[in-house]
Amino acid sequence: MVNIAAGSFLALLGFAGGLGVGSALAALLIVLDIIPRLAQLAFAYRKSIWFETAVVSGAVFWSLADFLEWRLWLPKIAAMIVIGTFDGIFVGMLGAALTEVMNVLPILAKRVRLSRYLVTLVVAMVIGKVTGSLFDWLVFQYMDP
Repeated sequence: MVNIAAGSFLALLGFAGGLGVGSALAALLIVLDIIPRLAQLAFAYRKSIWFETAVVSGAVFWSLADFLEWRLWLPKIAAMIVIGTFDGIFVGMLGAALTEVMNVLPILAKRVRLSRYLVTLVVAMVIGKVTGSLFDWLVFQYMDP
């Protein structure tokens, strides 16, 4: 009886967590207008259904990959290049969407009086992101815990 109650509680907790994460993802996509903005940048207004399908398919695929513990049998360097590229695209697009929606850089430049150095600020951010990512992928991954 206790095992059934514990299993039911875990199922309810997992469902609630999934519902919360899914709702947060949907809210993020809607608030930031990521898909319409991507369709606008790609000049593909009438094909926005493809972007929506890609997002949903990616979420379903990677959920299944996580639950079913699928493994990618590639050499480590190839796996790092492929996964790092897609991670970088995702993080870059999300960061660009946040920056665009919130107008972070112009406000920061105006407040700190760095308007003349806005291009340098963006380049420094990009170099910092690339350097940090490379350090994480190439050094931290091979360090023993």
